[in-house]
This record gives sequence, structure tokens and C-alpha cells, in this order.
Amino acid sequence: MKIKSIKSWTADLGNTKPYTIAFKTVDEVNNAFVEITLENRITGIGSGNPSEYVTGEKFQSCKEALQENNISFLVGQDIRELNQLTFEVWQKFPKNPAARAALDIALYDAFTKFLNIPLVKYFGQKMYSLPTSNTIGIKNVDETLKEAQEYGERGFKILKVKLGKDLQEDIERIVKLREKFGKKFVIRIDANQGYTAEKTVEFYEKTKHLDVELIEQPLPAKAVAEMKNLPEEIRLKIAADESLLTPKDALELVKPPRATGIFNIKLMKCGGISQALKIADIAAQENVELFWGCNDESIVSITAALHTAFSCANTKYIDLDGSLDLARDVVKGGFILKDGVMTCSDKPGLGVDQL
Repeated sequence: MKIKSIKSWTADLGNTKPYTIAFKTVDEVNNAFVEITLENRITGIGSGNPSEYVTGEKFQSCKEALQENNISFLVGQDIRELNQLTFEVWQKFPKNPAARAALDIALYDAFTKFLNIPLVKYFGQKMYSLPTSNTIGIKNVDETLKEAQEYGERGFKILKVKLGKDLQEDIERIVKLREKFGKKFVIRIDANQGYTAEKTVEFYEKTKHLDVELIEQPLPAKAVAEMKNLPEEIRLKIAADESLLTPKDALELVKPPRATGIFNIKLMKCGGISQALKIADIAAQENVELFWGCNDESIVSITAALHTAFSCANTKYIDLDGSLDLARDVVKGGFILKDGVMTCSDKPGLGVDQL
């Protein structure tokens, strides 16, 4: 079954809740989209949202990579040669992981629609539901408590709190969350490379009685050697994010002494489903837990990440809230969310329909 046509476009999906993290404020959500059409009129859709600060890929370069003259090499190729097609995409766009992700996801969506099964069933479904965290950006204590209250009223039971600008205020925010809500929420924190090794140890020592579930990327991305020198009990709680872009990075992180006990995999960092599965395989061999994250993304790529996550036996955490505060989207359907818990639908492919 050959690919008949392929097209791409972009859209600003908007953000109903602009937020601040350690290195930027997010108030717009530009996504790139790809649609693949097969000879039998089956279509597959993919989307990408680059993070320039993390991967070096600007949105403009993502958009340019997906121009028709760059992606038309897929036209006329057989969707049943899926692994070869994703390999060619990986080779052709080495510096554009979000563009690769959009193409990669569209290929998987079209292929599993062709097979008439959900994407997760094609991989082999290992789990059926997990609660996602919802993210609180860098705010003062009162604003943090207010937003936590709102998420609790919406049924969410896991918070991921962005930290990394002021250590003492960071500690105070976690203390006050526990004082007000007790054990109502699971609390994860993400310092977005904002700490030194010394600050990481101080944060851990002053909050370990507060039962913080994990600490995402406290040190700069390139400071892997420093991460490896942290006490083991801290390293086991650390989720590598910006330090983990590729399977090669995963191999470096697991070299003794292991830098981290958790891998944060994002399709937009590694370049799509095919590369994410390679990272997941490395993690499985080394008993590293998986934590699936996202940028501010369309339902399309969030659903792709969820299906991939649920096919990996070592998936323990998901943080797939990237589409929840969009002002609009180009699709409906996809994942199912109820009281903060995410599940996959039983529709073929990703189970999304274009609006």
C-alpha cells in the first residue's frame, strides 16, 4: 500500500494559561503538522513542537524541514516498509527532531490505521491507564497553592512543580503545598537545569521528609559527570530530561556509575516514536524507570506519546498534560482523560479525527 500524497502546515494553538519555567515564559504554542494519505485514502497525521533551548531546533527550521520538496521522497513508498521509512526520515533530518517526530508519528498512524488496530496494540500493550501530572509553572507561594487547588478540583492527583530560580522559595513552595494539602497530591518537581550539585543536595535534604516523588533535571544538561557524583539515593530520584535527547545520550547516562534512576522521554527531543523506543530499550536493560513528558503539543503527538509509553513495561510515570491548556487544536479524539487518569482509545492508529 503506497503513500499517495503528503502535506504539511503550521498552526498557533494558543495557550489559555501562559506560564514561566526556569528559562522562558510560554504564551504561544506553534505546532507543525503532517498528513500522509495512502492509495486507499487512509490518512495518518503527525505533529511537532520544537524546543529551541533544549534541542537547538527553531520553529522556523522545523517548518522549513517539512516543506513539500523536503518530504516528497515518501510519496510512492510502501507504508508496509514502516521501519525503512522511519529510518530514512531519521537520516534525512538529523538536526530537526520535532520535524522528524511529526513525520514519524504520521507514518505510524497511517500504518496502524492500515492494519486497523490501535498503535499501542501494534507495539504490544503493557499497561492500560496511568495518572498524568499537571504542571504548575514558577509562581509565588500563594499562586502555587491556588493553582494546586484548581487542579485538585478538576480531579488531578499529581502535581509537577517547576522550580529552579530561587532555592529557598522553591523549598517553601513544597513545604506550603504539603501543609495545605497533606497527602492529597503526589508531588514531582522540575528544576529545568536551574540548580548546582550543591543546591540539588540542599533541596533534597530539606524536602525528603515531604515525600517528593522525583526530581527532574536539576543540573545543566551537559553536567552528566556531576550528576554521577551525587549521592546514590538522590540519583535514583533524578529524572534526566535535557541530558537525554538521543539513544547515545541514554548509553552515556547508564555507564557506571549510573547518573539517574529515571529517563524522561519526549518525542520532540528524540525525534519520534522509533527513536523513543530505542531509548526505552536501553532503559529496560538497565532497570531504569521511564517518565514520558512533552512540550506544549497538539493532541496528536500527546496521544502518540501515550501509546508508546503504554507499550513499555518499565513506564512508571507520565507527564502528558501538554494539550490540556491549548486554546484550540486541529483534531479531536485521541487519548481519554478522566479524573487525571489517561487511557488509550480502541480506535485504529492514534484514534484522532481532524476537525
